[in-house]
Amino acid sequence: MPTTLKEFETVFPKLVEDLKEHCQKYQLPEQALKWFEQSLTHNTLGGKCNRGLSVVDTTQLLLGRKLSDDEFFKAATLGWMIELLQAFFLVSDDIMDSSKTRRGQPCWYLMPNVGMIAINDAFMLESSIYLLLKKYFRQEKYYLDLIELFHEVTFQTELGQACDLLTAPEDHVDLDNFSLEKYSFIVIYKTAYYSFYLPVALALHFAGFASPKNLKTAEDILIPMGEYFQVQDDYLDNFADPAVLGKIGTDIQDNKCSWLINQALKIATPEQRKVLEQNYGKKDIKSEAVVKEVFNELQLEQVYTKYEEQRVGELRQKIASIDESEGLKKEVFEEFLRKIYKRSK
Repeated sequence: MPTTLKEFETVFPKLVEDLKEHCQKYQLPEQALKWFEQSLTHNTLGGKCNRGLSVVDTTQLLLGRKLSDDEFFKAATLGWMIELLQAFFLVSDDIMDSSKTRRGQPCWYLMPNVGMIAINDAFMLESSIYLLLKKYFRQEKYYLDLIELFHEVTFQTELGQACDLLTAPEDHVDLDNFSLEKYSFIVIYKTAYYSFYLPVALALHFAGFASPKNLKTAEDILIPMGEYFQVQDDYLDNFADPAVLGKIGTDIQDNKCSWLINQALKIATPEQRKVLEQNYGKKDIKSEAVVKEVFNELQLEQVYTKYEEQRVGELRQKIASIDESEGLKKEVFEEFLRKIYKRSK
């Protein structure tokens, strides 16, 4: 049975207590302690927690049985570390992008009295990962592997973000700067590693199956799957019904180096390209509608459907040929794919 969000969330208060206890060792003044707790709660809770839940569910699939209470707590703790990493990225990203809301609430830096203190809060969210790792995993032989994994994936995500910010600054539109190669780099490093590979790599270490071969196989499947997930996201941003998607897509107005604009630039006539150059990244609905019109003329919906079938076919082939002799299970990857294939939000 997959873990429910409710079950997963039962572990979080204990981790907040652990982090507060650590701060009390230094006699952190009460005001700052309360602030840290507020930041943890506001920024880590309230999402779907798909990444964190994946650690628990993957561990269960790998071990082929229900987890003991202690195993559940530890696997969920590793899951919450990814959620803390995500919180660190989101608090920072929202400042960089001048975003207004996150998960239906004002972004942390826009909350009363927060402002740029949010930058330090982001650092503290990241550091929390390593405090919890030390408390619960220091005695494990894979402790160093976990530390290195978090450091590596954090840096990879930051490289993806750097490339994204340099390729598509919101206030300067230059479509010559876009390319499918850059797009691919951005989504693999900014999304696929920490959202897809990290949960499974953590579960493999925890379950005792993190052989070099298993980690490599997981990476070979989960990175293209993460890329497909982001392409889907870009497609839905433009083509999904906002009522189903739960939000109004803003990629065109935000000058995003998205999959759709890159596909369009590949096949557009000189006239169509000119129209895109004049209207892409403009903060108004009229220009956005013009871009959408070009996307429709270029039949990007069909281009996407063809891409999806091809990519999913490749992924299914890779999954079918997994060698399970070292404890890896095909089911882990089938489950990931099942959740995202043909999703509508």
